[in-house]
Amino acid sequence: MKKILAFILLAATVAALCLSFASCGASDKYKDIEKIDTPYKGSTLYVYNWGENIANGEDGSMDLVKVFEHIYGINVVYSTYASNEEMYTKISSGTVSYDLIIPSDYMIARLIEENLVQKINYQNIPNYKNILDNYRVGQYFDMGGANGAAEYSVPYTVGMVGIVYNTKNVSEEDVEDQSWGLMWNSKYSGKILNFNNSRDAFGVAMFYKGLDVNSTDEAVWNQAYEALAQQKPLLKGWVMDEIFDEMEGGNAYVGAYYAGDCLNMLDVNEDLDFYYPVEGTNLFIDAMCIPKSAKNVGAAELFINFLLEEEYAVENSLYICYASPNSAVINSEDYKEELGEDSYSILYDVPEAYLNEDGTINTKVAQPYYNLDTATRDLLASLWDRVK
Repeated sequence: MKKILAFILLAATVAALCLSFASCGASDKYKDIEKIDTPYKGSTLYVYNWGENIANGEDGSMDLVKVFEHIYGINVVYSTYASNEEMYTKISSGTVSYDLIIPSDYMIARLIEENLVQKINYQNIPNYKNILDNYRVGQYFDMGGANGAAEYSVPYTVGMVGIVYNTKNVSEEDVEDQSWGLMWNSKYSGKILNFNNSRDAFGVAMFYKGLDVNSTDEAVWNQAYEALAQQKPLLKGWVMDEIFDEMEGGNAYVGAYYAGDCLNMLDVNEDLDFYYPVEGTNLFIDAMCIPKSAKNVGAAELFINFLLEEEYAVENSLYICYASPNSAVINSEDYKEELGEDSYSILYDVPEAYLNEDGTINTKVAQPYYNLDTATRDLLASLWDRVK
């Protein structure tokens, strides 16, 4: 879905921009956007984010890092990671210092528990008002403030995990039941992709087998291990961002991945389709956090506020294709129109099988990952090493 509003949105508030990268540099491209002077001008901001997780100038989008640098005169050093666990290793080691990170919910809970992130001064982030109330209060991973309010995080994206498959190679009868079982179908041996991170890979197996993804029972995790061991001979590989090339190029037929990224794949390859498995799936929130070791907190707050601004938040949401917790995005008619009805439905219409009778999400079906205790994390790491 990287068919962005891009300069249409930008032109609504600024003068005409230079449209050709070939004829002008990035600084010239955004030269007509008003600059804002702050005490952080000339400083450097270190950002650590998932790959493919911000509008970066590709496919006609704005390069939001370049726009931010232009507006505030702050140099951004932007690095990416492929999994929460990879990010955690860097942050916990203390060998590298970042000013802003964007982990998932269960990892945020762990970072808070281990005193690796700091409380956020929301008064310095006026656009925080755009975050929907249900994402600011009562989120299990960050609810230590008054009445369960968040203290350490600002929601960035929301999503669920599902299955992307190639309709040219996967028969209709094999997807009729909309099951996780497709990931274990020997008919597609050598063409199946699973996550290359322990929590998501085990999550796939646990949802398939009807197991509690937050269990502390060793027997439950061993059942999931057995399922993954049975699946392993059928896999083309364990992947993260590599899934884009594999599925878009038709090299793999079936894969488990995050719905927003799957929409991008569907946009590239019209033979692909997607569903949320009936057995249940992971419901997740990724959120912006400031590490305890951050050296440029003020610039980090500016960057968070910038990303919550309607114009840039819409641009970003259209590029990365995840559901947004930002009311300015959700209420934008431009966003809905550009995203398209089918994609909007995948992102925001929760499958009926995942709902309670009153229409609320059944968190026993659409389950968040909780921060596991140390013993269970160690068990998971050991089982992951064995299955890999």
